[in-house]
Amino acid sequence: MKSFVAATLVLLTSPALAEDRALILGNERYHNAANITAAAEALQSRPALEAAGFRVISGQDLTNDALRAQLDLLLVDREAAERLVILLAGHFVRSERGTWFLGVDADAPGLATVDGQGLPLATVLEIASGAPGGALVLLGSEERRIRLGAGLAPGIGPLDIPQGVSVIRGDAALITSFATLDLVQRGQSLSALVAARPDLIADGFLSDLVPFLPAEPGVVAGSGSTAVAAETAFWEATKGLATLEAYEAYLKRYPGGLFSTEALVKVTQARAEPSRDARLAEEALALTRDQQREVQRALSLLGFNTRGIDGIFGSGTRAAIIAWQQANAVVPDGYLTTALITRITAQADRRAAELEAEAAKRQAQLEALDRAYWAETGAKGDETGLRAYVKRYPDGLFSEVASDNLTLIEEARLREAETQDRFAWDLAEATNTEAGYRAYLHSRPTGAFAETARARIAALTQTDAEAAVLAAARAAEAALGLNNGTRNLVERRLNGLGLKPGLVDGQFDEDSRRAIRRYQAARDLPVTGYLSEPTLVRLLADKPQGN
Repeated sequence: MKSFVAATLVLLTSPALAEDRALILGNERYHNAANITAAAEALQSRPALEAAGFRVISGQDLTNDALRAQLDLLLVDREAAERLVILLAGHFVRSERGTWFLGVDADAPGLATVDGQGLPLATVLEIASGAPGGALVLLGSEERRIRLGAGLAPGIGPLDIPQGVSVIRGDAALITSFATLDLVQRGQSLSALVAARPDLIADGFLSDLVPFLPAEPGVVAGSGSTAVAAETAFWEATKGLATLEAYEAYLKRYPGGLFSTEALVKVTQARAEPSRDARLAEEALALTRDQQREVQRALSLLGFNTRGIDGIFGSGTRAAIIAWQQANAVVPDGYLTTALITRITAQADRRAAELEAEAAKRQAQLEALDRAYWAETGAKGDETGLRAYVKRYPDGLFSEVASDNLTLIEEARLREAETQDRFAWDLAEATNTEAGYRAYLHSRPTGAFAETARARIAALTQTDAEAAVLAAARAAEAALGLNNGTRNLVERRLNGLGLKPGLVDGQFDEDSRRAIRRYQAARDLPVTGYLSEPTLVRLLADKPQGN
């Protein structure tokens, strides 16, 4: 090990003999998962790295195939790279055998499919090992919602780091700040740089003897054109980040620098932000993720769209808070206090009670019409009346009774039907297609099963528009990423409302779908049998008896 460090020290302090290279990949907007809000900012580190002498390859919001294509570019003459930086920002998933960086097209990857949806970090580390002693892998992410299959969990797992490779990981915004401001400081070891950033986690090769970027030979720090160029590059990186922390970092490094006046102005402006006190007051509340979800649910119930109920206050939630504040004659700063949360919750509770009262009234009206129609049709017990009722009220109060009676009628007819008629009907049922049932009617227009055949045809000839509506509803429910616990809660709420969802087991079967349709119909929501965000918000806000 000593010989390796010594050799590396000689390599890194000698004049540059090979090209420094960097790869920056920021995946922010995922198709089937929550966005990583700071991932695209990773590309802001490119100018600073280029000014430090790196040839940079970068890409944003890349699919799995595009990620692999970008990584493949590093394989060209990778042995010639003296220093190699790989920065990945986005969603990571892990299992006991590895970690993967996901493309934006990843869709509920499981252990059996993840290799086709993301980059294995083992491969990334192997490529980095081509520059031992000068290889750094930066991994940035955020705790965001993502739907996963069996065998995977979100986040970065244990890594088998090759000799001579350094790995630093943390929040995506902090990783970008490190790459932009800290990493490009010449004459500093990674060990020293990381020691000044306790908010990051570092592993692998971290010598405190070897600077990552060697000091410029023969140049006195703080003088000469090279020093001016270095300060200018640092300032450009600072402006790219445009945060209070970045401007303070510049002033700390260059207290009397070329751009110190402008930096002081920026610091003063940042500290004097109009909503700073409001922001700090909300932060002092230390709201939990569940408490933030309750606020989002209440705002959504009041008609202020938070663009998700995930317990994370992003731009959508801030916009919803501002809209509520404007509607309630409150200073629209986008931040909460205990008093505002109390008001929002009280308004949401009252609105929930109003909506439930409206729903109860509507449900009573619908049930009255249902009972009246049953009395005129299905209650008489004949097939024509039963089919008329089922056609109009497929999820009605008496739909199960009507379906059971129709089954008995069909079974009796089957026993009484002549052999040829029964054979023709069995053939039609075996195909269970519109064409099969029409063929039966064509050959036996007055057959024993003619009425049943017409009913089956009506059920099968769903219009394209109806099919598209159901497909969209099914996709919207899938996008909610409901876990089994939430599904159980939904069924318990439906059961408490007397809507008969069947067995409460978190599995949405036909009984569950029928109960959801009944719930939606009573509340004047689009009747699809699938959960949408408005349906879920209403359902979780209701307080049924016995729940």
